[in-house]
Amino acid sequence: MAEAHGRNHAYHIVDPSPWPLTASIGAFTLAIGAIGLFRWRMGETLVLGGVNIATPWLILPGLALVLYTLYGWWSDVVKEAHAGHHTPVVGLHLRYGMILFIASEVMFFVAWFWAWFDAAFYPNDVKQVARAAFTGGVWPPHGVETFDPWHLPLLNTLILLLSGTTATWAHHALLEGDRVGLKRGLGVTVALGLLFTCLQAYEYSHAHFGFSGSIYGASFFMATGFHGFHVIVGTIFLAICLIRAVKGDFTPKQHFGFEAASWYWHFVDVVWLFLFVCIYVFGRGMVAGH
Repeated sequence: MAEAHGRNHAYHIVDPSPWPLTASIGAFTLAIGAIGLFRWRMGETLVLGGVNIATPWLILPGLALVLYTLYGWWSDVVKEAHAGHHTPVVGLHLRYGMILFIASEVMFFVAWFWAWFDAAFYPNDVKQVARAAFTGGVWPPHGVETFDPWHLPLLNTLILLLSGTTATWAHHALLEGDRVGLKRGLGVTVALGLLFTCLQAYEYSHAHFGFSGSIYGASFFMATGFHGFHVIVGTIFLAICLIRAVKGDFTPKQHFGFEAASWYWHFVDVVWLFLFVCIYVFGRGMVAGH
């Protein structure tokens, strides 16, 4: 009788979980808290139900709940993998999901590149009076002192490219059963990710233009800043993989968690190459009409 009720398919039916609900509540609270934070910084109010939520504190419980949900949900996924629920069919679908997620991220950055090139190619568009006023009819706008791409930005480019090779080193080490190489490769990749973030923060602190008051500054910080956020997320992703590797997780045949982190990191590398060429190099001395 036990065999008659055994699983006769390669799919995994997920057990009832609280995480979709907690994720929804956390994301909603985080969004409202962010709006309240922005209103508070502008000295405005935001009244909901007779309560002014224009405060810097509401965002904290939302962020805490989102982080707790991420930890709990992904912990359950790891437990499912250890229990043998990640069959080849399930693993294939997980990979499809990761590919679609990265595709959505690609379109996210396309929006920033679109905004950048729209302003760069048409800085004196007569239909956009405000834009012409901000740019002075040229790109970069008058008075904006851009970064020299061949100093710190080039160094950061080399750091990210090197981190991509060390991530690949770790992946191949795992496939060959070399756990020492896996841990070393991951450790170096995480260190390079942290170094990149520190250097970008240093670069921002020495910028001669701000986020507000300049379409150049707004486009620059939105594009590079969101990439920097993705670097931080990818570094955390790989650091968790390093912890799991030290604990003995991952095998040459079952290591989707690390594979997903590796794909994400290579995506971050490629996006930075486009940012470096388009924003730092091409955008530095571009003049409309030439």
